[in-house]
Amino acid sequence: MTTNEKETSKKNKQETSESITLPKNFLVPFLLLSLKQWNMHGYKLMQVLFDLGFTTLDSSNVYRILRQLEKESYIKSSWEYGMEGPAKRIYSITDAGEEYLKTCHNSFTQYNQMLQTFFSIYTNSFFPFSNSDQSFKDD
Repeated sequence: MTTNEKETSKKNKQETSESITLPKNFLVPFLLLSLKQWNMHGYKLMQVLFDLGFTTLDSSNVYRILRQLEKESYIKSSWEYGMEGPAKRIYSITDAGEEYLKTCHNSFTQYNQMLQTFFSIYTNSFFPFSNSDQSFKDD
């Protein structure tokens, strides 16, 4: 491997470790959760998702997912006609969507427990005496 190839490989590894992104499967539960709280149009949904931490959303991808969720009966839409501007498609969650959201909640609860275990083990590997220090203080 040449020096140039090594530098490129090292740079790619650094970029990968520095650019942390959420798994794509988090988008659907957050979409449904947002619609559970408010009925809204696609653009407003994207603003809410951005505020929740989804900073690199592709609008065409969000609308594709919304169409798929509607096809699967997790959401429904209707047209809202206002005095200003064109009509807007307003999305809302269905009973099936709420059931799917409950399933996500159960899965995320288990996932959260696994993450807590990971962080506990990880922290203890760097600070092995932090828990034992607490037991000395309790005595």
